[in-house]
Amino acid sequence: MKQRIPVILDGDPGHDDAIAWVLARSSPRLDILAVTSSNGNQTIEKTTYNALRVCTLLGIGAPVARGLPRPLLSEVVSAGNIHGQTGLDGPKLPEPAMALSPLNAVELMAQVLSEAREPVTIVSTGPQTNVAALLLSHPELKPKIGRISLMGGGIAYGNWTPAAEFNILCDPEAAQIVFSSGLPVTMAGLDVTEKALVFPEDFQRIRAVGNHVARVVADWLEFFYQFHRSIGYAGAPVHDAVAVAVLLHPELFETRDLYVEVETCGEYCRGCTVGDLHGRTGRPPNARCILDLDRQGFVDLLVEGAEGYEEVKG
Repeated sequence: MKQRIPVILDGDPGHDDAIAWVLARSSPRLDILAVTSSNGNQTIEKTTYNALRVCTLLGIGAPVARGLPRPLLSEVVSAGNIHGQTGLDGPKLPEPAMALSPLNAVELMAQVLSEAREPVTIVSTGPQTNVAALLLSHPELKPKIGRISLMGGGIAYGNWTPAAEFNILCDPEAAQIVFSSGLPVTMAGLDVTEKALVFPEDFQRIRAVGNHVARVVADWLEFFYQFHRSIGYAGAPVHDAVAVAVLLHPELFETRDLYVEVETCGEYCRGCTVGDLHGRTGRPPNARCILDLDRQGFVDLLVEGAEGYEEVKG
């Protein structure tokens, strides 16, 4: 068996964050060392509560810490129109079985990294606020970070504005700090995540797995699909799970190494991730950008992840 990858899960759950964590917890390839919440899909209070509930549902025993309450410089943005008033509307979830860490997200990340015996991968599926604050406050810990696998951005287009994807637009300054950090960055942007569609027949395939977590995931997908169907999608784009799946099965994905800048000042393009597709800047790549995937293989991986919870009872 391959060596396990130590990871920190940082996100703003969020239906697709939660499904990403389902996949991470079920895999014997990943060792979850900490979970941190970020402002984004809902307020930090709601995403932190959701993080605790998801960890309880999945049996994640790692410490959970609350993230920074607002972006580095921006005003707070949320996506309640997509994820609902709680940020994770849909099926009933258990109340948290663990207490929140007395450390904040940056402090917990720093503690985990300082104690780690090998480089840790940060899987960041929300705005990059916590990760950027960690890099600013603890530059000495950068050698302890093996990779940042993030969901955010898009080389071709945005989704919250014509140019900007939601996670990056929430905190463009933080994203720019991450992309310019010199660390290995894997970017699961809209170029691939809009293709990570899970169709209604796939929901039923997951539900048919038959355990409690599988039923919850199917219900999450049903809820998430309601909004996307209203704007013409054939399925639910499970954006955040790509940032986990690429660590487990990179062969399912097509990638390209690019130099990526984040626009922080533009009136129309703030939050845009600008990829140097034609080498105009002459600068070396700073991100491995995922551009395509094997959709069926991705769905099969989600089903396999749900099957990993056979022991969990409803």
